[in-house]
Amino acid sequence: MRTYSPKAAEIERGWYVVDAEGLVLGRLATEVARVLRGKHKPTYTPHLDTGDHVIIVNADKVVLTAGKAAAKQVHRHSGYPGGLRSTSYADLLASKPEEAVRRSIRGMLPKNRLGRQMLRKLKVYAGPTHPHQGQKPADLTIDHARDRAGA
Repeated sequence: MRTYSPKAAEIERGWYVVDAEGLVLGRLATEVARVLRGKHKPTYTPHLDTGDHVIIVNADKVVLTAGKAAAKQVHRHSGYPGGLRSTSYADLLASKPEEAVRRSIRGMLPKNRLGRQMLRKLKVYAGPTHPHQGQKPADLTIDHARDRAGA
Protein backbone atom coordinates (compact mmCIF):
# COMPACT_ATOMS: atom_id res chain seq x y z
CA MET A 1 0.00 0.00 0.00
CA ARG A 2 1.31 3.43 -0.94
CA THR A 3 1.64 6.34 1.49
CA TYR A 4 -0.96 9.05 0.95
CA SER A 5 0.36 12.58 0.48
CA PRO A 6 -2.18 15.39 0.03
CA LYS A 7 -1.85 17.70 -2.96
CA ALA A 8 -1.98 21.48 -2.51
CA ALA A 9 -5.44 21.64 -4.11
CA GLU A 10 -6.80 18.97 -1.74
CA ILE A 11 -5.93 20.86 1.46
CA GLU A 12 -9.02 22.45 3.01
CA ARG A 13 -8.37 25.26 5.46
CA GLY A 14 -10.84 26.13 8.19
CA TRP A 15 -11.04 29.18 10.45
CA TYR A 16 -11.10 28.98 14.25
CA VAL A 17 -11.59 31.63 16.95
CA VAL A 18 -9.96 31.25 20.38
CA ASP A 19 -11.05 33.43 23.29
CA ALA A 20 -7.85 33.77 25.36
CA GLU A 21 -9.54 35.34 28.39
CA GLY A 22 -8.19 33.63 31.53
CA LEU A 23 -6.18 31.00 29.61
CA VAL A 24 -2.59 30.14 30.51
CA LEU A 25 -0.22 31.38 27.79
CA GLY A 26 1.77 28.15 27.33
CA ARG A 27 -1.24 25.87 27.13
CA LEU A 28 -2.93 28.24 24.69
CA ALA A 29 0.22 28.35 22.54
CA THR A 30 0.59 24.56 22.30
CA GLU A 31 -3.01 24.03 21.18
CA VAL A 32 -2.90 26.87 18.65
CA ALA A 33 0.44 25.66 17.24
CA ARG A 34 -1.06 22.18 16.83
CA VAL A 35 -3.96 23.58 14.77
CA LEU A 36 -1.66 25.85 12.72
CA ARG A 37 0.52 22.84 11.82
CA GLY A 38 -2.49 20.66 10.99
CA LYS A 39 -1.73 17.89 13.47
CA HIS A 40 -5.44 17.64 14.32
CA LYS A 41 -6.24 16.42 10.79
CA PRO A 42 -5.93 12.87 9.47
CA THR A 43 -4.11 14.24 6.39
CA TYR A 44 -1.25 15.73 8.47
CA THR A 45 2.07 15.65 6.64
CA PRO A 46 5.21 17.01 8.35
CA HIS A 47 6.67 18.64 5.21
CA LEU A 48 3.42 20.37 4.10
CA ASP A 49 1.36 23.17 5.58
CA THR A 50 -1.99 21.43 6.13
CA GLY A 51 -3.10 23.59 9.06
CA ASP A 52 -6.01 25.97 9.57
CA HIS A 53 -6.31 29.69 10.24
CA VAL A 54 -6.57 30.74 13.90
CA ILE A 55 -7.91 34.03 15.28
CA ILE A 56 -7.09 34.83 18.91
CA VAL A 57 -9.18 37.48 20.67
CA ASN A 58 -8.74 38.97 24.17
CA ALA A 59 -4.97 38.45 24.07
CA ASP A 60 -4.60 41.12 26.74
CA LYS A 61 -6.39 38.85 29.26
CA VAL A 62 -4.00 35.89 28.97
CA VAL A 63 -2.22 34.86 32.20
CA LEU A 64 1.14 33.39 33.20
CA THR A 65 1.39 31.15 36.27
CA ALA A 66 3.71 31.10 39.30
CA GLY A 67 5.03 34.64 38.94
CA LYS A 68 6.52 33.96 35.51
CA ALA A 69 5.25 37.30 34.17
CA ALA A 70 7.82 39.15 36.26
CA ALA A 71 10.56 36.51 36.13
CA LYS A 72 10.66 35.53 32.43
CA GLN A 73 12.49 37.82 30.04
CA VAL A 74 11.84 38.54 26.37
CA HIS A 75 15.01 39.17 24.36
CA ARG A 76 15.53 40.88 21.03
CA HIS A 77 18.74 41.83 19.28
CA SER A 78 19.33 44.65 16.80
CA GLY A 79 22.17 42.80 15.08
CA TYR A 80 24.79 45.29 16.27
CA PRO A 81 27.35 44.69 19.05
CA GLY A 82 25.73 45.39 22.39
CA GLY A 83 22.30 45.45 20.76
CA LEU A 84 20.62 42.94 23.11
CA ARG A 85 17.43 44.36 24.67
CA SER A 86 15.48 42.55 27.37
CA THR A 87 12.11 43.18 28.97
CA SER A 88 9.86 41.15 31.25
CA TYR A 89 6.72 39.39 30.06
CA ALA A 90 4.68 41.59 32.41
CA ASP A 91 5.86 44.72 30.57
CA LEU A 92 5.31 43.11 27.16
CA LEU A 93 1.79 41.98 28.10
CA ALA A 94 1.00 45.49 29.29
CA SER A 95 2.30 47.24 26.17
CA LYS A 96 1.90 44.71 23.30
CA PRO A 97 -0.17 41.66 24.35
CA GLU A 98 -0.52 40.53 20.73
CA GLU A 99 3.26 40.29 20.39
CA ALA A 100 3.61 38.22 23.58
CA VAL A 101 1.09 35.65 22.35
CA ARG A 102 2.54 35.61 18.81
CA ARG A 103 6.10 35.04 20.15
CA SER A 104 4.99 32.12 22.31
CA ILE A 105 3.24 30.40 19.41
CA ARG A 106 6.10 31.15 17.01
CA GLY A 107 8.51 29.34 19.31
CA MET A 108 6.47 26.14 18.94
CA LEU A 109 6.46 26.12 15.13
CA PRO A 110 9.26 24.93 12.81
CA LYS A 111 12.17 27.35 12.40
CA ASN A 112 12.16 27.46 8.59
CA ARG A 113 10.10 28.65 5.59
CA LEU A 114 7.33 26.23 6.53
CA GLY A 115 7.04 27.72 10.03
CA ARG A 116 6.88 31.26 8.65
CA GLN A 117 4.14 30.18 6.26
CA MET A 118 2.17 28.67 9.18
CA LEU A 119 2.61 31.82 11.27
CA ARG A 120 0.97 33.92 8.54
CA LYS A 121 -2.29 32.07 9.25
CA LEU A 122 -2.33 33.38 12.85
CA LYS A 123 -4.26 36.57 13.66
CA VAL A 124 -4.01 37.97 17.21
CA TYR A 125 -6.15 40.80 18.62
CA ALA A 126 -5.97 42.38 22.08
CA GLY A 127 -9.70 43.13 22.26
CA PRO A 128 -12.84 41.01 21.85
CA THR A 129 -13.52 41.95 18.21
CA HIS A 130 -11.90 40.90 14.94
CA PRO A 131 -12.49 41.79 11.26
CA HIS A 132 -12.74 38.18 9.98
CA GLN A 133 -16.50 37.61 10.32
CA GLY A 134 -16.81 36.91 6.58
CA GLN A 135 -14.82 33.67 6.93
CA LYS A 136 -17.42 32.26 9.38
CA PRO A 137 -14.89 31.01 11.94
CA ALA A 138 -15.82 28.24 14.38
CA ASP A 139 -14.99 28.36 18.08
CA LEU A 140 -11.99 26.35 19.24
CA THR A 141 -12.24 25.32 22.87
CA ILE A 142 -9.10 24.59 24.84
CA ASP A 143 -9.80 22.11 27.62
CA HIS A 144 -7.38 22.47 30.54
CA ALA A 145 -8.94 19.63 32.53
CA ARG A 146 -7.72 17.19 29.88
CA ASP A 147 -4.21 18.64 30.10
CA ARG A 148 -4.05 18.31 33.88
CA ALA A 149 -5.30 14.70 33.79
CA GLY A 150 -2.32 13.72 31.66
CA ALA A 151 -4.41 12.33 28.79
